[in-house]
Amino acid sequence: MAIPVHLSFTCVAGAIHVASLPSGSQVVTDPEHRRHEVNRTSFRRVAVPTLASLALGLSLTACGAANEEPASGSEGATSESGESLSGTLSIGGASSQEAAQNAWRAAFQSANPETTVNYDPIGSGGGREQFISGGFPMAGSDSYLTDEEQELSKATERCEGEAPIEVPNYVSPIAVIYNLEGVDELNLSPDTLAGIFAGDITEWDDEAIAADNPDAELPAETINPVHRSDESGTTGNFTNYLATVAPDAWTYDEVEEWPIDGGEGASGTSGVVEAVTQGANSIGYADASQAGDLGTALVGVGDEFVAPEPEAAAKIFEVSPEAESASDTQLIFDLDYETEEAGTYPIVLTSYLMACPSYADATEGDLVKAYLSYVLSEDGQAESAENAGSAPLPSSIAEQAQGIVDAIEVG
Repeated sequence: MAIPVHLSFTCVAGAIHVASLPSGSQVVTDPEHRRHEVNRTSFRRVAVPTLASLALGLSLTACGAANEEPASGSEGATSESGESLSGTLSIGGASSQEAAQNAWRAAFQSANPETTVNYDPIGSGGGREQFISGGFPMAGSDSYLTDEEQELSKATERCEGEAPIEVPNYVSPIAVIYNLEGVDELNLSPDTLAGIFAGDITEWDDEAIAADNPDAELPAETINPVHRSDESGTTGNFTNYLATVAPDAWTYDEVEEWPIDGGEGASGTSGVVEAVTQGANSIGYADASQAGDLGTALVGVGDEFVAPEPEAAAKIFEVSPEAESASDTQLIFDLDYETEEAGTYPIVLTSYLMACPSYADATEGDLVKAYLSYVLSEDGQAESAENAGSAPLPSSIAEQAQGIVDAIEVG
């Protein structure tokens, strides 16, 4: 169906600026609301935009002299035609990578002053839905597309019959956060952790918690477990860990929607952090980069307890094999949650940016490709590590992901 389009032409720095928006559409700016998200890690192939997706506010300005590299973080990006880049890109998805996205957006916009990137942290589920529907030209998610609910098939249809790409862009430990007066350090073995969130361990002085913490003065208080109330990739990764390492204590398998009544639900990563912060005797799970001043539990790995540090989380790739379904455009790892490798933190969140492998509209494709390239670059990964506390992608994985992005066809 034809969509009414308004075109406006403006001279910017000696160039012609062309903005194309469907009639009545509005550009989404940075939202205030918060909503949502690896036994699996996928890296697939980036977004075939339609005219309808232009409604999200993607415009491109063709300007003067060419730069030679697509996106570097310290240098301005260029389009496929070699012209300098500008425009507005509105994307969204996983709330876990919000802090990283804020850092990436600021650095990318500084290097490319005629660009604007907006990121709506509506959660992994919402991000995937918006990408599939064409609402976002690309999206962030803490879990990759599968066909359990036909998401992969729908995304392929959205990409004009081509399988979407998904590249890893963010690695961070999922911290078990807690608010327990007088307890500065808390150790939790896998079975104990699973028992708490399954609702079978309900008191802080339970003998299982005491066994993990023989020197701690545990209060005789009721535990308030806080979980995500929205569909969440963080929940999916967390429950995948529990189901893998403590199947007798956690019998609900891997789920993105919390399966148990009771406890306290909160929307988005920030919602969980706020609920635990405000609730004495509470415990929850969240991206470690957003834990703030809350306590973070050490998790049992082999004969030791390991803190949720970025370096410890990144080590999971060293002990994890590629999945059987891995391909040239889909780098998927079956993360080894059961590892006993010293110094490895096993509850890991890996986020992806998904899009399509080709763009009929060069304006959209150039901007998406440039932003993806910056995020994956050494500068981009250093930016998120400094500002969001994430672990930089291992160089071998970043290089493979960049190869997939380089293959995106534009125009």
